[in-house]
Amino acid sequence: MRKTRAVTVSEYGPHIDDMVRSIRKWMTEMDVPPDSEETLRKCEDVFFGSELSYRTGPYENEIIIDSMHHRLVHRYGILTDLLNDPGINEIMVNGPDRIYIEKERRLMRVDDAFTSVSELEEIIRMFASDVHREINEANPIVDARLPSGYRVNGVLRNVALNGPILTIRKFREKEIEMSELVGCASLSEECALDLAALVKSGYNIFISGGTSSGKTTFLNALTAFIGENERVITIEDSAELVISHIQNKVQMECRAANSIGKGEVSMTQLIRTSLRMRPDRIIVGEVRGREVIDMIQAMNTGHDGSMSTGHGNSIKGMLNRLETMYLADSQVSVSSVRNQIANAIDIFVHLKRDARGRRRVEEVAELTGFDGSDYLINYLYRAGSDGRLVPTGKSLCDRERLIRGGFADRLCEDADKDPGRAS
Repeated sequence: MRKTRAVTVSEYGPHIDDMVRSIRKWMTEMDVPPDSEETLRKCEDVFFGSELSYRTGPYENEIIIDSMHHRLVHRYGILTDLLNDPGINEIMVNGPDRIYIEKERRLMRVDDAFTSVSELEEIIRMFASDVHREINEANPIVDARLPSGYRVNGVLRNVALNGPILTIRKFREKEIEMSELVGCASLSEECALDLAALVKSGYNIFISGGTSSGKTTFLNALTAFIGENERVITIEDSAELVISHIQNKVQMECRAANSIGKGEVSMTQLIRTSLRMRPDRIIVGEVRGREVIDMIQAMNTGHDGSMSTGHGNSIKGMLNRLETMYLADSQVSVSSVRNQIANAIDIFVHLKRDARGRRRVEEVAELTGFDGSDYLINYLYRAGSDGRLVPTGKSLCDRERLIRGGFADRLCEDADKDPGRAS
């Protein structure tokens, strides 16, 4: 039985490293460009001149020579082809010999491996240096956005028990359109039209969902309905939003502290700064901590049409998380926090990624208020047992902005019914 590529590279990793080092030295001395035919010939000469070639067969020989050449020609070595494949959304490296990708909504293992822990850590350091970040044993985690827009998270082996960990999330250069999400059954066309009307009318919208449920993608699709003449401020931990149709925009990104603990710019600071920039709308990529206080206050101070995202298992679960984040850095009472949240956020959209990797809208609801003990939630859309999103038949309670925006005919079915109360 033939060995896989991953097994072959892992088994002969030290030999591949030694041969690659010797060829790099030769290339420097002879000033040979990496992508020249001479480099490939040198790989073949060095390999067949080595003791290793007497212990391997033709199939293994091909893998070893190709692995050597790939590492010499490409800056990111074996990751280069994965980075260049537009169909791959995410690359996950769990140690030197376990590489996974997400492609076409499926997780699959890649038949390849790094030659050693050292090679993988060197790649992680390379990514960090590309964005002027430092990663070492004293600072073993890097979270950064590459010039290409890809988001990179790297963790060294001193804190990762199964070896260095590298995760790369790739984003589309062109923003996704809501029609594409409708086409892949993420939501119904009717729901898309209603959400478009809500964005255009200036309702504050919060998108919740689990990890990799498509929150940022969905937020990006919603921004397409913002008026071209509005001034928009976007604030993100790592810049991922693409809003090409708006000229009057400011895009800000958080910055981590340097190696001596200086220079950090937090999301809280950026939200506070954005309030002095005369925004029509503020879009916060994702709230994870104390910045939720400033986001809620910004939504409560006249910036209609603002949007944000957060991790939650349901709309009710997201409300509980927002409370917890708010209270962790505030001395106000729970009822006061709930009142502020209820006054700030108008619409919740909850996304879910199912077992097949499909990302869908699970719930759309209006937050109508707080009655002193619980939130009042008016569910507008809910997914049925078959996963299809269907309207509940309830009308939007706060219709004033819809009417002002010229969308009086949207979300008005069964208008005489009362909003549902959160149980």
